[in-house]
Amino acid sequence: MRKEKRQSKESRLEVGQVVTIPIRKLGINGEGVGHVQKKVVFVEGAIPGEEVQVRIGQVEDRFAYGELMKVIKRSPYRVEPECPVYDRCGGCTIQHIHKRFQARLKREQIEESFRRYTSLTELPIEPTIRMQDPWKYRNKAQLPVKQIGRKVAMGLYTADSNHLVDASECKVHHPKLNDILERCRRVVERLRIPVVDGGKRGKGIRHLVARIGFRTDEVQLVIVSSIRQLEQEAQLVEEIRKRVPELVSIVYNWNPEDTSLVFGEETRVLWGEEKLQDRLGDYMFNLSARAFYQLNPQQTEVLYDQVKKVASLTGTEMVIDAYCGVGTIGIWLAADAKKVMGIESIEEAVADAKENAEINEVDNIEFYFGQAEELIPTWVKQGLEPDVIVVDPPRTGLGQVMVDTLCEVKVSRFIYVSCNPATLAKDSEQLLKAGYELENIIPVDLFPQTAHIEAVCRFVYKK
Repeated sequence: MRKEKRQSKESRLEVGQVVTIPIRKLGINGEGVGHVQKKVVFVEGAIPGEEVQVRIGQVEDRFAYGELMKVIKRSPYRVEPECPVYDRCGGCTIQHIHKRFQARLKREQIEESFRRYTSLTELPIEPTIRMQDPWKYRNKAQLPVKQIGRKVAMGLYTADSNHLVDASECKVHHPKLNDILERCRRVVERLRIPVVDGGKRGKGIRHLVARIGFRTDEVQLVIVSSIRQLEQEAQLVEEIRKRVPELVSIVYNWNPEDTSLVFGEETRVLWGEEKLQDRLGDYMFNLSARAFYQLNPQQTEVLYDQVKKVASLTGTEMVIDAYCGVGTIGIWLAADAKKVMGIESIEEAVADAKENAEINEVDNIEFYFGQAEELIPTWVKQGLEPDVIVVDPPRTGLGQVMVDTLCEVKVSRFIYVSCNPATLAKDSEQLLKAGYELENIIPVDLFPQTAHIEAVCRFVYKK
């Protein structure tokens, strides 16, 4: 008995212990995942198929984190990261993996989630649609700033720290964004504008945010500050306009809250246009500073085309676009539908959506402010019979009330656009139990060099 107890104690995984682990799969944050003594170990920088030497850094009841010390068996898909601060920035977690293997691993993430959370034995999943050139695709950069002595630093915080890494040459941002934000940083530094002194401490500018229209070349700057109004506001605007003439507008956002959210609730235009314009496909969209808009416009067109494909519209359908944002998906589908009704819980986005329908001369679409899980049942009780419902929810998924609504309404075609395989699979299992059938899963890589993956799913309900 004593011998057994001693062996059990000796086999316990300890902090600081060095172990050799075969890496089996990719984690949701881009880590390699292996097992030691039946415990899951996450290893940042490891690739599935590799065997690695790891120093255990944190041990919990069901999992542990390990630091990669040495690659014993190297993956043929391991590549040299292009970004010089890749290992410190934390923005792109899988730059060290070849782009073709990235696409395969992201598809496997979806498969793993469905194996874990659903009863499906066969999955109708297609190969990942990837970008041929997976760089310079982000249309928005939002970088925190920090006062360090007389200098203003700008970049990204390393994980779980107050250390800011210079990301001024980010490889996935549109190149103009890097240059524009750097010139704005210099203006803030030269004028000695108040800047937070680290994390959320102090009073002053917290973030500089720039968004560019890929098709229009319009650029909007948003200054996010914990101070409602800067004393040197007029001078700051004048100097930025002089140094950054490409801008079409300068916007000020007040965020005094101790929160991880970048934007606060109050926004005002300091100079120029209230909204940025960009084109997706044949459509022009007006975007207010806080409006949600996909970060990769090139792949967004691909994503929306997949939505249109699986929606299989014939011109006779009543379509509901839940979580419609500024109306992008609904407007994309409207030409092939009888009517589209969009629902959005952010009033500012609803106003943008209505304006976007007007400027694109789409007259068979209407937008409503409210919660989809409340409006859809109300409409159905009033006699509306939707043929297709499309959802593109946040990473948290549909939420139980919305799932219950779909299970009750039983729409003939339901299109689910997801950015989180786990919540997609959990929601899907409930839909399957309610009688829906899953006909397609199409992975679309909107965020190369990161572990994130979008998926377009088609469910049908056969009465």
